[in-house]
Amino acid sequence: MNTKPLKRHKALQPLSREHHHGLLLSWKLRAGFKKNIAIERMKTYADWFFTTHLIPHFETEETLIFPLLGNENELVKRALAEHRRLKRLFTDTENITKSLALIEEELEQHIRFEERVLFPELQKAATETQLQHIEEVHHPEGKFVDNLDDEFWK
Repeated sequence: MNTKPLKRHKALQPLSREHHHGLLLSWKLRAGFKKNIAIERMKTYADWFFTTHLIPHFETEETLIFPLLGNENELVKRALAEHRRLKRLFTDTENITKSLALIEEELEQHIRFEERVLFPELQKAATETQLQHIEEVHHPEGKFVDNLDDEFWK
């Protein structure tokens, strides 16, 4: 059995880079919990990340990427359900500590699923023309700029 990873198509590489920053968010939250950082500080950063990076990322996946496999595809259904779940966790204002703890875990699991399962499947199913279309229309705003106002994770 060949377990060599599939090389990520150029059209999907910007989304994979965005996933890397999502994994860093999980790591930062985990570090904040280990250091007993005030929840308000972590929530402020998480809210900034959600609004600035995650919402646009989800929109890109939902409008450009997932339709290539179709909304009835089981992998797409799972990804959409996870997007909805993460949005609820990020916008929860009643159980903030619990929601941040769940974000830390579930965001990482979601990203690993998309990178290891969904994207390889999509890459196999999509035509070169479809992938080129993604590359033409998805232009992330350059280099990731982090919010360093409060580096609670350090």
